Amino acid sequence: MATPLPTTLSLVTMAARMPTHPPRPVSRIGGAMSLPQLNFYRHDKHCRALITLAGEIDLETAPLAGASLRECLDDRMRTLDVDLTAVTFCDVSGLNAFLHASAEARRAGGTVRLHHPSPSLRRILTLTGCAFLLNGTPASRIGDPPAPPRSRPLSSAGAR
Repeated sequence: MATPLPTTLSLVTMAARMPTHPPRPVSRIGGAMSLPQLNFYRHDKHCRALITLAGEIDLETAPLAGASLRECLDDRMRTLDVDLTAVTFCDVSGLNAFLHASAEARRAGGTVRLHHPSPSLRRILTLTGCAFLLNGTPASRIGDPPAPPRSRPLSSAGAR
């Protein structure tokens, strides 16, 4: 005789979740359904949005992160400051969501800036050439050649 499935689901609090996208089960573990572990909080001021993400950004949750950022851009926010302090994991799916949002923001004359990434995410951003997401380089500066190195005068103690 088969045992019935549990009737309760472990739901994740999704603040500022779009009502047209209700939480959906993404995997079955031991007979129980689990949901993506990503929370999204948003605070708007004029044309600027502070987005705080909390949890893991991976293949399952990156679409939620991307949709949340697109929603901000659709609402005419031009500067998206993304606080990653509470993000415990971010893989390339999350990086792609940030890159797509950054490209959309640039087309609209805005920027996406990532704040407080973990050391491992900071390293991935640097190694992949995506560190511009950390300082919110304006659209007009992305793709510009780097400035030539400045020569420094020798100190008087070093010259003979």
